Amino acid sequence: MQMSHRSSSRLLRFDIERMFVYNWVDVDFRRRQIMALSERQKKILSFLGDFTRENEYPPTIREIGTAVGISSTSVVSYNLDVLAKKGYIARDKTISRGLRLVEGSGAGASKARHDVISIPLLGRIAAGEPIPIPDSDLPPFGYETIELTRDIIGREEGIYALQVRGNSMVDALIHDGDIVVMKHQEEAANGELVAVWLKDEKETTLKRFYLEEGQVRLQPANPTMQPIYVHPANVEIQGKVVLVIRQLD
Repeated sequence: MQMSHRSSSRLLRFDIERMFVYNWVDVDFRRRQIMALSERQKKILSFLGDFTRENEYPPTIREIGTAVGISSTSVVSYNLDVLAKKGYIARDKTISRGLRLVEGSGAGASKARHDVISIPLLGRIAAGEPIPIPDSDLPPFGYETIELTRDIIGREEGIYALQVRGNSMVDALIHDGDIVVMKHQEEAANGELVAVWLKDEKETTLKRFYLEEGQVRLQPANPTMQPIYVHPANVEIQGKVVLVIRQLD
């Protein structure tokens, strides 16, 4: 195990009271909305967005067909009608180039999709008493992912997500069923909120980390629960919380 008392200038400090709480329902809705489009419709939508940004006016139906490999203008027109019905574009058939992306529709122009990061949801983490790691090599959620924009999460290297089980961190605004986005690291500064693997017990837990007088204190954020004290050799830091996604009822 590697642990450090480095200053905040050398280790990024995480202030749980200022962390960004994201709406899981909205994230899931946007993902389902994009997935409802066919690959052909996604290509048309992407080209429409790119062309409009570059030229400051929309393409013609024939230009769209050429760009996405559709020779029939009627097939292009049909797919544009589908996009309009689903709320991605506004279309005026009475004028040439009568196409417009609908603001806030979640339209999947390529630039917007490049700004979306898919984060693997690897399993559950205990915010309460530590829970055993499942024997199966497969994560409990299979290979499910969540999607967040790059401006929220920043760099994606070493980023993964876990679902919280328990209520030991309620005073840190983390509740049972919430999703925590983690950054993989093997070091922790005192006070950081981390995922910890207890080697001897083969259990995982989500707690604030403190190294004190030769022992590690894993501190809950719930006044009804007691801290966990363990030997440093029994502790392996698996990652630090960088974002919480609130699970709404």
